[in-house]
Amino acid sequence: MTSKVIRMSGVTKRYVGTVAVDNVDLELYEGEILAIVGDNGAGKSTLIKMISGAVIPDEGSIFVNGEKVNIKSPADSLRLGIETIYQDLALYPAMDLTTNIFSGREYIKHNLFGRLFNVVDKKKMKEEAQKALSKISFNMPWMKEKVENFSGGQKQAIAITRANIFSKNVLIMDEPTAALGVQESVKVLELIKEFSVRKAVKSIIVISHNMEHVIGLANRVIVMRRGRRVGAIDIDEYKKQDNMVKLQGKLVALITGLEFD
Repeated sequence: MTSKVIRMSGVTKRYVGTVAVDNVDLELYEGEILAIVGDNGAGKSTLIKMISGAVIPDEGSIFVNGEKVNIKSPADSLRLGIETIYQDLALYPAMDLTTNIFSGREYIKHNLFGRLFNVVDKKKMKEEAQKALSKISFNMPWMKEKVENFSGGQKQAIAITRANIFSKNVLIMDEPTAALGVQESVKVLELIKEFSVRKAVKSIIVISHNMEHVIGLANRVIVMRRGRRVGAIDIDEYKKQDNMVKLQGKLVALITGLEFD
């Protein structure tokens, strides 16, 4: 049986007057792309923020590669090899591609002068960036071009490339195709699939409102509603049966709480 890269057991997060995530279990298996779907306020973002360290759960446990972990900050998550790409992408528009990829995690020269004075190894970072970009089928502008001049899809590709360099276990993406046109959405989805096939990370989690993208991209989907997990669907099984209409109907039913004929 495929091993679990992440397991969440009974995680709960409360805010004043509301329970954002209520006693939720989650399993992420090695080699899979897992989608998390649900209406606005369903608890999707809060759930992944507990993995990324942006939110600390009030109850429950999180396991990474079978070991119980205590994620209290984004730094804890990064040390566990978990990279998260939020909708804002956390890029610096006025900086170039290489600077954006290595911001906050710059390589320091190994010579004595570099270690004493924290001299950044720009050549090595540029080489690493070029190497990572050469592995993706996405046209990128010149290395010295400012990121503010990039398209939305190209910016998303930078964020994914950054994850390619630093992540070891899991890549989490929050609405990766939001605000992108049709053609760039297709390119980004292909890049995510490519990233998974190459096993650049063990597993990928994607939050999306776009059911077409979810069905085309993910192996499995977890549905959230009002802070609770209300279902999990094996998309690959439905694809084998070639029953996409039934799959879409079941997804909509779980998300809305209504039954469809």
